[in-house]
Amino acid sequence: MNVLQRMLGAAVVCSMVMVGVAGDARAQDLTRVMPAQSRPIVLTNATVHTMDGKTIEGGVVWFDEGVIQGVMTGDEFRDLQTRVRWRSPGPELVDLGGLHVYPGLIGASTRLGLTEMAAIRASEDSREVGEITPEARAATAVNPDSTLIPVTRPGGVLTVGVVPVGGLIAGRASVIRLHGWTMPDLIVEPVAGVVVNWPFMRVVRGTGDDRAEDGQARRISEDLETLTRFFDAAAAYHRERSKDPARAVDQRMESVRCLFATEDEKDPQGRRLRRPVLVGAQDVEQITSAVAFFASRSIDCVILGGRDADLCATTLKTHNVPVILEGVHRLPKRADSAYDSAFTLPARLKEAGVRFAIASGERTAHERNLPHHAGTAAAFGLDAEDALAAITRWPAEILGVGDRLGSIGVGKAATLIVTDGSPLEITTRVLRAYIDGRAVDLSNKQDRLYEKYREKYIQRGDLPADAR
Repeated sequence: MNVLQRMLGAAVVCSMVMVGVAGDARAQDLTRVMPAQSRPIVLTNATVHTMDGKTIEGGVVWFDEGVIQGVMTGDEFRDLQTRVRWRSPGPELVDLGGLHVYPGLIGASTRLGLTEMAAIRASEDSREVGEITPEARAATAVNPDSTLIPVTRPGGVLTVGVVPVGGLIAGRASVIRLHGWTMPDLIVEPVAGVVVNWPFMRVVRGTGDDRAEDGQARRISEDLETLTRFFDAAAAYHRERSKDPARAVDQRMESVRCLFATEDEKDPQGRRLRRPVLVGAQDVEQITSAVAFFASRSIDCVILGGRDADLCATTLKTHNVPVILEGVHRLPKRADSAYDSAFTLPARLKEAGVRFAIASGERTAHERNLPHHAGTAAAFGLDAEDALAAITRWPAEILGVGDRLGSIGVGKAATLIVTDGSPLEITTRVLRAYIDGRAVDLSNKQDRLYEKYREKYIQRGDLPADAR
């Protein structure tokens, strides 16, 4: 190869690298991270949906330093103003003119921040290598500059449970807020639970290959044996560490000690230490097997998925096992199932007395559709207030952050949305959002594309000039 060919080859490689770098830069979230709240904010003249069983017409919500300080009627607030002296420069008064205030919506199970484009392996950080990786913590891998985050917020989703996937024990789920400069800024709850993907418990027959069926049965047996050995060893490790804190630390076993903590144990920050297993299970056999397995070990359990949860409602209710339904917009499982079986599942679980939350179950880029799943559940038998609770208060309680999020009350985080209607309606717009008291920038790429192509059709004369 002569010198000129080598120079041309180097130029081509350099240009390819620069294109890759530029592509990554374009994929970065460019919306603003707003500063922390510097003065009290008072939202007045609003319909306040507290999600604690009370709706206040003409209500007032005021918050300071990211925490809700008051939820009251307009008359109560006017009386308050005569008795208090605000610190300078005084509160920011926002007259909402009858708009609605709800707690920020919570996506209970998602890979937001862990995956960007599934086709690009370098942007996929949702799974660790290996079958048993409880030491992996989802929040550690979250990308705060994900371009999917600003697309999600305008749907009213301000908090999510980030759940790793892959293997038998995928890692530990985290709860994050969708606003912040760095990964630590986003963390609400670093460990919401340990994620276990339960084996499919049935041998699929009729393949015509006996060896394939034998292989399925053997794999089920091996997976169950692996889980049994691990959790028995983890329980023994926890007992030994409790007796002798000086015992050598096993990081893998240490990461699941939260499953065996007592109800009153606290971590160094004073937060409840005990956490559940979040078990990925869809079928009846999976759900009942998993519930029995963890109940026998006195480990709290939450079912992720739960397609057949209504068929084992008695078991779930008896053991107080909640379900995070991953998606309502799904096709029926069986050929003879009712067309609306997935749509009516939340109503059936509510009637059976099973605690649940609704997650979108969508691809990560479409997490903003979460309220539409709850809206479908409401259209197919679930009470509208319960449908809202299934994407606010109930997921907060299931994920262990109900003391901070999911409802509007004194002492809760000021994570709120302001809308022109019910979030369950597809025509409703989120006009304002606050995360821990910070006013959130709701602009996103879709808005900019809309403005760009609106201008195109104005210039062509297909839209009037005042459409700008």
